[in-house]
Amino acid sequence: MQFDEAENLCKKTLEIHRIHSPPASLEEAADRRLMALICEAKGDYESALEHLVLSSMVMIANGQENEVAAIDVSIGNIYMSLSRFDEAVFSYQKALTVFKSSKGDNHPSVASVFVRLSDLYYKTGKLRESRSYCENALRIYAKPVPGTTAEEIASGMTEISAIYESFNEPEEALKLLQKAMKLLEDKRGQQSTITGIEARMGVMFYMIGRYDDARSSFESAVAKLRASGERKSAFFGVLLNQMGLACVQLFKIDEAAEFFEEAREILEQECGPCHQDTIGVYSNLAATYDAMGRVEDAIEILEYVLKLRKEALKAPMRGHGRTQDSKTREKCPHTAKGETMTTAPQGTTGQTGTIADTGECRAPPGQNRAGQSAEFLWVSRLLWCSILLFVLLFGADFVAVWS
Repeated sequence: MQFDEAENLCKKTLEIHRIHSPPASLEEAADRRLMALICEAKGDYESALEHLVLSSMVMIANGQENEVAAIDVSIGNIYMSLSRFDEAVFSYQKALTVFKSSKGDNHPSVASVFVRLSDLYYKTGKLRESRSYCENALRIYAKPVPGTTAEEIASGMTEISAIYESFNEPEEALKLLQKAMKLLEDKRGQQSTITGIEARMGVMFYMIGRYDDARSSFESAVAKLRASGERKSAFFGVLLNQMGLACVQLFKIDEAAEFFEEAREILEQECGPCHQDTIGVYSNLAATYDAMGRVEDAIEILEYVLKLRKEALKAPMRGHGRTQDSKTREKCPHTAKGETMTTAPQGTTGQTGTIADTGECRAPPGQNRAGQSAEFLWVSRLLWCSILLFVLLFGADFVAVWS
C-alpha cells in the first residue's frame, strides 16, 4: 500500500481547502479524517490524533452529533494504540452516550463501541469487564434492529471472535467466525472479507487439532486469493506457510514442501530475507527438507540464515536519533540499497508459525527415510546441532524466531 503517496495527495487536498474553502467546512473535516487514517496506518499516531481533533471541532461547529461520536471512537482507537487507556475509555464512553441517545440501546453502533471497550479492558487485564462487554455486544447482534446490515453483524462477530481467541477459547471464536461466514456467503463484493475469515478459521481449526478442516479452510482462502490476482502479497505468503504447517500435521510432506517453497519466494520478494516471517519459512523448509532426506538442502538453508544473522549483527547500531517511522522498520543487509522492510504484517492469520511451534512431529508409521527407521523425528541431530550453534552465537535473539 502506497501510504506515502496517499499522504502527499491528502496534504495537497488540505492545502486547497486552506486556500479556497470557507473555514470549518465539512469537506475539509472529511479529508482530515482520511489523513488521520493514513497517519494511523503509518504509525504516526500523534499526527492522526491532531487531524481527528480538528475534524471533531468542525463537526461540533456544524452540529453533526453522530459524526462527532464516530470521530470519538477513532480518537479512542488512537489513544489505545498509544497506551493512553484512561483517555481511550473517556472517548469511547462519550461516543457510547451519544449513540445510545440518538440511535437506541440496541443499535449496531452501540455494539461496535462495546467491542472496542472489551478489547481495551482485555489489554488492561480487566478480563471480567472485557467479557461483559463482549456479551453485551453479542446480545445486540443476536437481535439486530431493523436496518442493520449483515455486513455490520459479520464484522462485529469477527472482531469479537478475536477477543475470544485472546481468552484462549478457540472453539467459541470458531463459532462466531462460522456465523459471520454464513451471513456473508451470499453477499456480493465480500470475497476479500470471506477470505480473511476463512484464514482465521483455518488458524482456529489448527489450534484445536482439526488439521483436515484447517487445511480445507486455508486451501479455500488460497484459491480465492489466486483467483483475485493477489498472489504476490505478504499475506498470501503467510497463508501458504500456515497451509504448509497443516500439511505437516497430516504427514503430507511433499505438499508441505511445495507450499513452504512458494511462501519463501513470495516473502523474499515482498518482505526481504531478513524479515521474521521469511526466516520462519526458512526454518519450516529446512525441517521439511530434512524429513524428506534432503539433508544437504536443509543445511544450506540454515547456513544461509546464519549468514543473515551475522550480517545483521555487523550492521551499525541505529538507536540514536531514530524517528517514529524508523522505529517501526528494520534494515536488512540483503535489501536493495535505500529500501526498508516493514515489521511483520498483522494480518488475519497472525505471525508466521514454524514447525518448532508444533512440538515433536513424527512421520506416519511405515514411512521411512532413505531406508532408515520407520519412524523419525522431523529435525535430525545434525540440524539440531546447527540450531544449538545458533543459540550459542545469538542467544535469545535466535530463540525468539523459533519459539
